[in-house]
Amino acid sequence: MNQIQTEPLEIMAKATAKKTTETSVKKAAPKKTAKASAVSIDKACEQALDKLKSLSIEPQLQADIEWCLGSYRHDHNPIGLLQNGARALEALNAAKSKNAKAVTAKVISDLQKALQQA
Repeated sequence: MNQIQTEPLEIMAKATAKKTTETSVKKAAPKKTAKASAVSIDKACEQALDKLKSLSIEPQLQADIEWCLGSYRHDHNPIGLLQNGARALEALNAAKSKNAKAVTAKVISDLQKALQQA
């Protein structure tokens, strides 16, 4: 006759993995520094140039700013942009005094910040 085993069989079940209670901590994005939030002179002059073109004022100043932007991109010397940026600020303030809605405050404030930082 067949002999029946009386020993208990070991049944191996797949053990469930225990999840750790530690959560992965996401680091916050680094805050922008003063230089990162600063308005660059070339961006401010581009905005001023766009506004001068849209208002169709100061064609010689527009040409000067365009030339200085190209020069700045080539040699990173901001002297021409600073001089023409100051002239553009005067022209934009004059246009704003004639028509308050002609020039936004952001264009003027960005240009002022860029001129002060340089």
